[in-house]
Amino acid sequence: MPAGQPAAFEVRRTAGALGAEVHGIDLREDQSPETVAALREAWLAHGVLFFRDQPLSGGQFLRLARWFGEPVEYPFVKGLDGFPVITPVVKLEHERNNFGGIWHSDTTYLEQPPMASMLIAREVPPYGGDTLFACQYSALEALSPALQATLATLSAVSTSAKADVSRTREDRIRDGGRADAREAYAAEHPVVRTHPETERRALYVNVAHTARFAGWTEAESAPLLAFLFAHQVRPEFTCRFRWESGSIAIWDNRCVQHNPVNDYHGQRRVMHRITLAGDRPR
Repeated sequence: MPAGQPAAFEVRRTAGALGAEVHGIDLREDQSPETVAALREAWLAHGVLFFRDQPLSGGQFLRLARWFGEPVEYPFVKGLDGFPVITPVVKLEHERNNFGGIWHSDTTYLEQPPMASMLIAREVPPYGGDTLFACQYSALEALSPALQATLATLSAVSTSAKADVSRTREDRIRDGGRADAREAYAAEHPVVRTHPETERRALYVNVAHTARFAGWTEAESAPLLAFLFAHQVRPEFTCRFRWESGSIAIWDNRCVQHNPVNDYHGQRRVMHRITLAGDRPR
């Protein structure tokens, strides 16, 4: 391919609210700056991009991540040997809980949550193990103008210690936990977040990490949060991806939530994840 010429790839929308599959590109190969820019433009437009048949090595996966941003380490679980920013996301045959098996945006309990996350499938079960994604632009826009205005005045407290998500990482902490991890992390962020690149507004709470509104008690916060948690994952805001070995997903944590479906007990699923450094939500 001549230098400076973008690769010809095809983007096929997955669902009405978000998601697109990219075809006709081999991510094992070097790509021109123009191709990388076109991929990133498609990613910003669709919220999550999917690729199939991409048997990348650890180094190639890391290079792909750097086309989109700066890889960072996950605070609770050690990365792979030689690749500390690549986190194993594993469910073994005897385990009942899957890693992160609840609707969430990654690590919103950090002061600067990751901009993006990406997964590559290494081993997949013969059935099940799909991942759901939900567009938080659409979730916000579907609310009444009055509620949107109210939410825009609020911040919320996220914590890593909520029970439903804590139990999903217990197995991986047991066999690969980081010695320097804190017992718990907490951060306060706007309930309505403005995307720093698209300038669109998105709902930025999630059932896994959001504990309460800032200045409110948990009891006072619970009714409105319960409504938002149910609303923001309505089917019309979502898409679903069926994994195959070598499949890749890259999603924008600033406007997309995800939920790995835990429907493959007795089967093994091995994924590798990279998260990319983000900024402070505003």
